[in-house]
Amino acid sequence: MKKIIFSCVVGLLSFYANAQVGIGTPKPKSTLDVNGKTTLRKELRVGGTSTQAGSAGLNGQVLVSQGEGLPPVWKSLNLSFMEEGQYKLINSYLSSDQIGIIGLSNTASGDNVSRNNVGDDINDASKGKWVKIDGLKNTFTIKNGKNRLTYQFQTGVEMKAPQSNVSENVRFACGVFRNNKLVAVRPDRVASSNNSGKAGIQDYIFTLNYTELNVPVGVQNLEIACRKISTSNSGSQFAIGRDVQSSNGASNAFTLESNMKIDVIEYVTYKSN
Repeated sequence: MKKIIFSCVVGLLSFYANAQVGIGTPKPKSTLDVNGKTTLRKELRVGGTSTQAGSAGLNGQVLVSQGEGLPPVWKSLNLSFMEEGQYKLINSYLSSDQIGIIGLSNTASGDNVSRNNVGDDINDASKGKWVKIDGLKNTFTIKNGKNRLTYQFQTGVEMKAPQSNVSENVRFACGVFRNNKLVAVRPDRVASSNNSGKAGIQDYIFTLNYTELNVPVGVQNLEIACRKISTSNSGSQFAIGRDVQSSNGASNAFTLESNMKIDVIEYVTYKSN
């Protein structure tokens, strides 16, 4: 049984014969056992010896445990501390697709819808005949209503005019839909050049970048869809995210694949205990 040899302020400070010191506890469990708040007016040094003071670390370093029986060490973190009022990247979602869309080729006429508005329903044919790129669908959950969603969509587009020595064009649009409602859209145009050496084929890279603010909390379904607006020649072949049916082999589904990246960025808040 341990013997108390000195007591100062009962229950607050006790010295034991085996050199255990308790502050705020009459029964210390280690060499120094503090039960209460601690205030340090100078640096905290660790890893010292009987002849050398320990290390106080460098500015910005944190104290990291090495496990039981080993002294903690100062470490530098590559990740910055997030303060309340900043935005933090929560998740990134990346998807790709090589199936693409061929249903808008010479077998399909343009929908002749020249304008879209945010909130248009993907199933409303009066707002355009949208065709989805199925491989780019993403589902995730928003937990903080103060947020930013960044969309980055890129795909290859290819068309082939019926005659290689006659320039033709196709007008089209691609959009981002969240829970079947349009949140971002960009129309564009691809045109073949009057060049028989290219056999009437023209490749093009389409991009759509957009940031949406304060998306509601809950499950979100993100999809990409495109539509054909009009064409100068109904016989022109047209494909999105892959090569046309009568391709010359210079491009393929790999070089023209579709890619979608979604960054979920939320506002940093801390709850007080």
